[in-house]
Amino acid sequence: MPLSICSVWSDERYAGNKSRFKIMSRSLAEEDSFDVSKLRKGVRSGVLFSIMNLAKGALGGGVLAGHVAYMTAGYLPALILNMIYGVYMCFNFYILVLSAQRLCRRCHVPSMTYPDVGEAAFALYPNPKVARWSTCYRKWIDVITCLNLFGSCAAYQLMVAKTIKQLAEDTQESIIEGLFPGLPNLRAYIAFMIVPFIIICLITEIKYLAPFSIVANVVIAVAIIMTINYAVKNNPGFENMVVANSFMDIIKYTGMAVFSMSCAGVVIPVENNMKDPKKFPLVLGIGYIFIIGSVFSASFFGYVAFLDKCESPITMNFPLKVGPKVLKGFIAVMIYVTHAVNFFMPFNCVYYYLKPKFKPENQFKMELLFRAIIVVVISLVAIAFPSVDALMGFLGCFCLSNMAFICPNTIYVLVHYDRPGKNKKWMIWRAVLLSLFGVFILFCGSFVSGKDLVFALFKKKATTTTEAPA
Repeated sequence: MPLSICSVWSDERYAGNKSRFKIMSRSLAEEDSFDVSKLRKGVRSGVLFSIMNLAKGALGGGVLAGHVAYMTAGYLPALILNMIYGVYMCFNFYILVLSAQRLCRRCHVPSMTYPDVGEAAFALYPNPKVARWSTCYRKWIDVITCLNLFGSCAAYQLMVAKTIKQLAEDTQESIIEGLFPGLPNLRAYIAFMIVPFIIICLITEIKYLAPFSIVANVVIAVAIIMTINYAVKNNPGFENMVVANSFMDIIKYTGMAVFSMSCAGVVIPVENNMKDPKKFPLVLGIGYIFIIGSVFSASFFGYVAFLDKCESPITMNFPLKVGPKVLKGFIAVMIYVTHAVNFFMPFNCVYYYLKPKFKPENQFKMELLFRAIIVVVISLVAIAFPSVDALMGFLGCFCLSNMAFICPNTIYVLVHYDRPGKNKKWMIWRAVLLSLFGVFILFCGSFVSGKDLVFALFKKKATTTTEAPA
């Protein structure tokens, strides 16, 4: 075979690459044979622990709102799309990690983050007109990642505030205003929680929060089991369930479903921390079977149990008895800690750009200050848009359409296009078709969810009342 991009990487074709990522493998054979795992130091995770980390990254507070998504779309389209979206995301994350692994071998680096992968994919593409966009693409991934995770924090604050308000008022009625004149409304509860949220977000080492994540998984599992129990007791014949709602309602469902099943922020870190990265497809496959099953169980049976009275989080629908009240309290604490875990990564991304602007002796104090400022901004967003479902739907459509659908396919084409033995036309067409759905969700879904957010800005009373099972 002649010496070309197909057999030996040409320095001339990459002369316009100004990125910090450079090609170190001088041939395809060297790239294919390079073992990245030898560069990875420290304690690494096995298959089982990696599956747990992947599932934990997806099954946060979003799974507690899945029953509202099923109520919105109707159970038949929700069931079908639950499976389709799960498989679709699993495949996209597979090609994303496949691209990340190839770029690590190509650059001889032990690991990359999601923004690293996006930057390197553009920077190492042989066309300088494409390569010059590498820094912009990295910053775009940073922006949508931060928007998604900070937005999730706003949704979590709403869940905590709703739970505390319900326990304080001791009622199943779910309204934004206080139950009686003189009682604080939901927005006031969010404001009261600003200081506690600031305090936990001032923790600068995530290792102190990690043990609580294990407890959080147990609490979510208990909530799902109790949901199935209420479904069997409350509606054993699966009656009065809406088969399907309007197309616009299905669009709303899509954003919430994608939000509840996506692990876009953790899929690459999980692979980076594996002892044997070659086993990642096994981890991803088993992990997504568990994720899809968990979301289905909480969502479908939650809708069976509570029908048109579904509220987020799902424990809002549980009766106000001692046992369920304790679980509601645990869920509030779990979401409170999850908020801090979710806050950690996007804040580090933001402070990465801010830190060089301060003197070394002031950097820690400024970090604490900006942590507090960003938490306040998140709380103001939650106060302005007090709708968990609308927030999750918008984040799923606007942010995760990029992170889970569009970006993985774009990156895969850039990384693999010049590889020999690839059917380039099929690669392009597959990427276009898979990305088109993401583009549709990005524009249509964001528009529909955005309208709901605007409505939430002026809404004072909820239109439904939660109804507890006997």
